Amino acid sequence: MNVLALEPYYGGSHRAFLDGYASRSRHAWSVLTLPPHHWKWRMRHASVTFAQQVADLHARGRTWDVVLCTDMLNLPEFRGLAPRGLRDLPAVAYFHENQLTYPVRHNDERDVHFALSNLVTALAAEAVWFNSDYHRRDFLAAIPQLLRPMPDHALPGAAEAVAAKAAVHYPGIDPFPPRQMRGSGPLRILWAARWEHDKDPQTFFEALHLLSERNVAFTVSVIGECFRDVPPIFTTARRRLGARVRRWGYQETREDYRAALRESDVIVSTAKHEFFGIGVVEAVAAGCFPLLPNRLAYPEIFGPADDPRCSEFFYAGDAPSLADALARLADRLPTASLWGGDPQRGIRVAKQFTWDRLVPEMDAELQRVAERT
Repeated sequence: MNVLALEPYYGGSHRAFLDGYASRSRHAWSVLTLPPHHWKWRMRHASVTFAQQVADLHARGRTWDVVLCTDMLNLPEFRGLAPRGLRDLPAVAYFHENQLTYPVRHNDERDVHFALSNLVTALAAEAVWFNSDYHRRDFLAAIPQLLRPMPDHALPGAAEAVAAKAAVHYPGIDPFPPRQMRGSGPLRILWAARWEHDKDPQTFFEALHLLSERNVAFTVSVIGECFRDVPPIFTTARRRLGARVRRWGYQETREDYRAALRESDVIVSTAKHEFFGIGVVEAVAAGCFPLLPNRLAYPEIFGPADDPRCSEFFYAGDAPSLADALARLADRLPTASLWGGDPQRGIRVAKQFTWDRLVPEMDAELQRVAERT
């Protein structure tokens, strides 16, 4: 089967998902991408740009059985502009995030145009895949609120229509080799997230300050993508942490990124927004102990019902409770009991998200979408 993949924002988790899936799929793929810059412009023009590119390929004899696009594409616009023979191709829309509930600092910052673009893409697609069940529920619950201000014709039944074709397909990760025996030294803390306000760096650095005041020994690596407007707390924290810093800033190569994960003891998230958390899953696969706020997608991903000890992975979400959890891990470190005698616990959780487990199911579902339409 031939798959046409359209990714308007080919970077970060979007790129990791597309590369990971396409390279392992049993189907044949044609992949069209745009650089990961100026996301608003990408959402506005990607339908036009891709329609032109697809028309050129189609004129040279390329054909496809199904389209896989992401939430950054306005699917109905693309179909309206695509060559006549391709407009009826069945489509799967994969939602990495959505503009209905993506956190903004001020209510008047939300551009309803982009939220409606997400909604009409979900309505137009034959199948809608979300990267977690938390994301699926979050999106569906937000639809009535989005449509409530409409003066008339408020798209009755929109939420039910999307729900009827919604499914959850987690993004995958590559496996990590077994860790070497850890040497001596203080607790090695890792924060691996975008340097933006929705990841709440303020709480993380406040917790580290509390650890310092309690004379808890630690080092820290703060990595992740940095954009033009970096919150000023990063500059302040870098100066305050001084010699405790092991790594700081974006890791330019995949090898450096994986090394940062493998050399750390604990991965911390303070996110106020997370629809899956692939960086945390990768860190746990690399052997890091997770400390996560008990909210968002984290309980779904890291709270398996058959592991009552998974409650240790979560803290209340504020700086004092995070500092307490980190201090407890630091106390356990000298006895080599960070994982309570079972160092494979986290790795077992992470293994369910390796590509070899996920791709066969996604391939089969893509086939079903293509055949039933």
